[in-house]
Amino acid sequence: MTWRLTGSLDEFLAAAGDHLRSDPVRNTVPLTVLGALRQRGLSAFGEKPPSFGWHEMSQGTASGVDGALFQTPPFAMWLATLPMGSIGALVESLRAVAGLPAAVNVPAEAAADFATAWTAATAGTATAGLRSRLHRLAGLVLPEPAPAGVVRTAGSDDRGLLVRWHDDFAREAESAAAENSESIVDDRLSHGGLRLWEVEGEPVAMAGSTRAVNGVVRVAGVYTPPAHRRKGYGGAVTAAASQAALDAGAAAVVLYTDLANPTSNALYARLGYEPVADRVVLDLGAAAGQGDVTSRGPTSSQRL
Repeated sequence: MTWRLTGSLDEFLAAAGDHLRSDPVRNTVPLTVLGALRQRGLSAFGEKPPSFGWHEMSQGTASGVDGALFQTPPFAMWLATLPMGSIGALVESLRAVAGLPAAVNVPAEAAADFATAWTAATAGTATAGLRSRLHRLAGLVLPEPAPAGVVRTAGSDDRGLLVRWHDDFAREAESAAAENSESIVDDRLSHGGLRLWEVEGEPVAMAGSTRAVNGVVRVAGVYTPPAHRRKGYGGAVTAAASQAALDAGAAAVVLYTDLANPTSNALYARLGYEPVADRVVLDLGAAAGQGDVTSRGPTSSQRL
């Protein structure tokens, strides 16, 4: 059993693509990020090149892949699947080939084991940060009563507003300030993936959605400016984005929530979203002489 690391997107997809596609709901972020890298180039998320890796159950057999990871600096390394007993070897492989990451985003059930293996291998620290939950739409329940206003698909004339709101969303969430809001907005506008809730012609909330990847659409970037909150607009625009994905033929509609925000978790539950899996971001530190941590920066999930 071994971890293989590469900077080649094509090599990674050839080895681990089927493994990721076998569970497109749980792997919605990796599949969406990989799709964006193919469409927009390897610099889609930052100047530093991305890295990829997979774990082989038996050496040299791509069909035996049971683990996968990627990192698009400055974001946390995303460990999509992490086989039991493979963490120590992963840390050593990273140290030898790619440098130690500053943070990892891991399945919640693997967080304690990763922290233990990390501290044993590096004599460093592993501190839990963002805790998120993946939800899947079981059956859309429209808000009742519906708030005032109507939904519309955003267009190029809305670009300035949408960029400002994405920046505001990132600041409030203390997420990736370095992430290019203009790039996100342009990409979503290109496939009709942004919706605005309007009241008397004034935009009061937005919701984004990804392109369908293996039948899965992820609702992302739901934001209501402070002046318009607690009026039901966020729920209404989320429901509209979810319905649009269903109407376009999505086999599954998903979204992530911050577990520290009980308001949004309760809202999405009322709309018909059910929990699927939890993830944890571990902020990492290595002891002196154990190798430098790299890509110190935003550790939240990518807002793709």
